[in-house]
Parts: sequence; structure tokens; C-alpha cells
Amino acid sequence: MTGQSEQSETPAPASRDRLDRRARVEEFVRTNPKWYASSFEEIGDKAGFHPTFNWAAGLFGPIWFGARGLWKWALPFLVVETVAFVYLARGLFGDLAADARTRIASIEGTLDLRRRQLEAAIESGSEKVAVYQRAVDSLEGAIGGIRAEAQRLEDQAIWIALSGLVLLLLIKLVQAVVANTALEARFSQWLSDPGVPSGLPVQQIVVSAVFMILIVGAATLNYSYPGQFDLLSVFPTDPDIRLVSIAGVESFFEAAVKHGETLFDMITLGIRLILDALELTFVQTPWIVIATFIVLLTWLSAGVRTAIFTGAFLAYMGLLGFWVKAMTTLALLGTAACLSIAIGIPLGMFCARRPRLYAVIQPIMDFMQTMPAFVFMIPVIAFFGTGKPAAVVTTMIFGGTPVVRLTVLGLRGVPESVREAAISFGAGKWYLLTRVDLPLAAPSIRAGINQTIMLSLAMVVVASLIGAKGLGEDVLEALQYANVGQGILAGFSILFCAMILDRIVQGARK
Repeated sequence: MTGQSEQSETPAPASRDRLDRRARVEEFVRTNPKWYASSFEEIGDKAGFHPTFNWAAGLFGPIWFGARGLWKWALPFLVVETVAFVYLARGLFGDLAADARTRIASIEGTLDLRRRQLEAAIESGSEKVAVYQRAVDSLEGAIGGIRAEAQRLEDQAIWIALSGLVLLLLIKLVQAVVANTALEARFSQWLSDPGVPSGLPVQQIVVSAVFMILIVGAATLNYSYPGQFDLLSVFPTDPDIRLVSIAGVESFFEAAVKHGETLFDMITLGIRLILDALELTFVQTPWIVIATFIVLLTWLSAGVRTAIFTGAFLAYMGLLGFWVKAMTTLALLGTAACLSIAIGIPLGMFCARRPRLYAVIQPIMDFMQTMPAFVFMIPVIAFFGTGKPAAVVTTMIFGGTPVVRLTVLGLRGVPESVREAAISFGAGKWYLLTRVDLPLAAPSIRAGINQTIMLSLAMVVVASLIGAKGLGEDVLEALQYANVGQGILAGFSILFCAMILDRIVQGARK
């Protein structure tokens, strides 16, 4: 009898699991745990979406979602609620005819001037009476149309308010229905990762409430009463801040140019040596030698079919008179690409095993790749002047980052098991780098080289603005003088250069 009573008092495994889950729900939600536990059980027992109703989420809306840490739900709901409140406030309290009155006031000043001119013309018997009369009639008609438009807007105020109210009620209903499902998904994440925020901390409530009220209030006031709150429409600033900043930047660059003249001259000399050598090779060498070499290289790299297309592309550039400029472009591109690769691959190798250094360099590369080319051309001109060396530096800044990124990516993608196996067999650092890491990372590094070449070629037209010459110069002239034919033909030449280089590099990669 005792054993039977003890057995009857022991909860079944399913009941134990249910009690344990309820305890976990209570620990997660902290408020109204029994109701949330039953709601979570309903949602978990049903396949697909199971609607439940959470009045707190419907009432407080985005504030509730933000306080619960469900920001990916809170922000879209906040946008919709803000639109609803703006419509509601504009319809009930907004000055819908404010813009119309401003336009009427500006037109009335001109109308008054034309009326005085008309009166003077009538008194003097001028021939311009008809002209002034037409101007007055036109302005009066415009004012009448604007007033009619303002009246229509004022008549629509009640419908604007009703549409805002309907939208607000609908979004409140949606929030109330999806709230428990979103919170249950967050609870499932919390079970596997206790670091997920849980409960309803006061700090989270305050941050969410202040953020939502600020956004809704500012948007509602700005759209309901346009132009009446300068703080909402104009950023508070002082013109002297901009002027002082400009003066500071100019002073910095003047000092850098003054104290770094020797360094910049040495860099320019190095670029000029490589550029002159490549121009001598591509431009001064007989065209038949260069064309044959490029076709042969394409054939060895990418096959016979690609070599035939390459020959056709080269014939196109030669027959249309773009050969010299195309070779000048290739020399400029080759200089920029060679320097970018010579700097980028060793830098990527050095950063691959040094995460802290790469974390410092990565924002610099983001800046180089996202800053518009016309912006960083300004300091380049200040340091290097105009001409081909400045164009090479500009091209390197824009196109040099992919080879670094993809070198780091390729070396970090080498399996650790392969490296450990090589080390266990006595491989030193140099052997590990040259015989294990670089061969396995070679596809990624070649992809980086290809991307660097393509991005460098994309700078051909932009670099022509600072004296790069080549095919970009023809495109620039076509833009200046609206010469459609020249621009299209030169553009195809740039395209064919890109295709030839891409096929050579991609063929070697394969």
C-alpha cells in the first residue's frame, strides 16, 4: 500500500516536463507567467501559425515589442503606427492648407506688381496693356486654382483622419495577434542560448518608450504643422563650424604637402618608371607583336575560341584607330594593377594570421572602396599633382582592396587539419606558407587579382579627368561635346579590354 501511494504521488514524466517548461516560461517572461505558459503551449501544439490575442501588445504596440527585445518586430510596427498617427493628427488638427497659403502669398506679390504695371500702361496708352492684362489674368487664375486645391484638402481632412484611425486599429490588431508567436520564438531561442535578453527590465522599458514616443511625436508635429517647428525641419548648427572645419582640413593638407614633398616625389618617380616601361612595351613595340602575344596568351590560358574573340576585339580597336590609346590604357592599368597586387598580396598574407591588425586595416579599406572617386581625387591632386602618376594612385586606391580581402579570406579558409598535419610532419613556417597555405588559397587570391584588374579598368574614364589619357579621354570628350558615336565606340573598346583581361585571368584561374 505504501509503495502504491508513493507511486501515485510521483508526477509522470510528461507532467514533470510540463511543470519544468512552465517554470522556464516564468523565468523568461517574469510577468503573468501562467497565461504566457498556456499561450506558448497552444502555439507549440499547433502546426503553422496559431493566432492568440495579447491585449498589452495591442495597446502599447512597438513599446511592448521593444521592451521585450523584439526589435525586428518593433521597428516595422513603429513605422506603420507613425504613419497612422500622422494621418490622424493631420486630419484632426493639421493645417492642410499651409503650403497653399504660402504659394498664394508668393504669387500675390507678383500679381500686385503686374496690376500696377497694367494701370501705368493704361494711363500712358502703352502697347503692353494686353501683355500685362494676360499676366494678371494668368496669376489670378493660378491663385484661384491653388485656393480651390486648398479647399479640397480641407474638405478631405475628416477622411484623412478616418484613414489614419482605421490604419491604427488594424496595426494594433495585428500586433496583438502576432505578439505571443514572436515572444514564443524568442523563448525557444532563450532556451538554447541563455544570453538572449529575457524578462521585462525597467531600463529596456524606458528606452523603448522614450524612443517610440520621440519618433512618433516628432513625425506627427512635423507633418501636421509644416514649417512651424524649425528644430524639426532644420538641423541646429552654426555656419562657423563648417568654415572652421574647412580651414582645418586645408591647413592639414598644406602641412602634409610641405613636409612630405620628398616622399611624394619618390613615389611619383617610382610610378613613372614602371609606367614608362609599360608604355614603351605596349605603345612602341610593333602592333603585330603585341597582338600576337595577347592572342597567344589568351589561347594558352582560356582556349582557342576565346583566342579568336580576342583577335576580333584587337582588330576592332586597331581598325577604328583606338590602338595607341588602348595600349596607353593597358599600360596605366598594368601599372596600377601590378602595384596593387605587389602591395596587396603580402599585406593580405601578413593580416591573415593577425586578426587585430586586420581589424585596424579593414575600416581603412572600407573607406577606400566606398568613398566616391571624385572625393579622394582631391587629396591625390594635392599630393601628386595632375597627370598619369596621380591617375595611377587614384586607380590603386579604388581597385586595390579586393586582392587584400580575398587573400585574407583564402588563407583563413585553409583547413586547420591540413596545417596541423603539415606541422606534425616537421614543416617550418616558410614551407607551410609556400607549400600549404598559398596553394590552397590560390583560387581566392586569383579571384582577388581579377577583381582588382576589373575595378582598376572601371576607373579609366574617371582617371582621365586628371590627365590619364588613353581611352577614357575619348569618352570624356564625347561627354563634353555630346559626341555619341565617339563615346559608344570608345566605350566598346574599354569593354573589350576588360573582357580580354578577364578571360586571361579567369582562364588561368580555372
